[in-house]
Amino acid sequence: MEKSGHFRPLYFISDELYFPPVENANIDGLLAVGGDLSPERLILAYKSGIFPWFNENSVILWWCPDPRMVLYPKKIKISKSMRKVMGSNLFRLTKDTCFETVIENCAKIPRLGQEGTWITPQMKNAYLALHKTGIAHSYEVWKENKLVGGLYGIDLGHVFCGESMFSLTSNASKFALIKLAQELDSKNYALIDCQVYTEHLASLGAEEISRSSFLRQLKCIDQ
Repeated sequence: MEKSGHFRPLYFISDELYFPPVENANIDGLLAVGGDLSPERLILAYKSGIFPWFNENSVILWWCPDPRMVLYPKKIKISKSMRKVMGSNLFRLTKDTCFETVIENCAKIPRLGQEGTWITPQMKNAYLALHKTGIAHSYEVWKENKLVGGLYGIDLGHVFCGESMFSLTSNASKFALIKLAQELDSKNYALIDCQVYTEHLASLGAEEISRSSFLRQLKCIDQ
């Protein structure tokens, strides 16, 4: 028997700055369709535990999956080999020095099981606009004078919503995530939102929690 949540009707977003209750999402986590990617709507979405994810030829799709993949900064896993990398001078980290280049590289990286990229020109422009408001940030990894990795995401103050990362050489994206987690831990951030499960994230200490638990933590943080 199919789970009844799979057949829940989707909410079609109008011009009103509003999202339906996340409990209305279907079994896959899809909550609503349509709307726009204005900074105001995106900020409302992230503060509500919702994020956009869609292909280039699709309408805008809004998601709030259950379970939710998160990384608690204190729980970041650093392997023995990565500890050597972290202690060496192989990489250096910068922040917000080339946001647009980071997002362009993230869009180019092939993803297992995905055709094309979800970081469409529309999405890129939306996050560039958020970057200009000071809420979207990039972390860049350099080897000598070459950009070799990085990540970007949305900073809500005590939660960092990771969007995507890339690596052009071994361990570069791991270096970026570990450095991010260490920085956020020092600032008492509650968690890094990783959205959905991947083996790579799990190997670095990320874990799945229930949507309700994620939203409770997000709501407490937002008060």
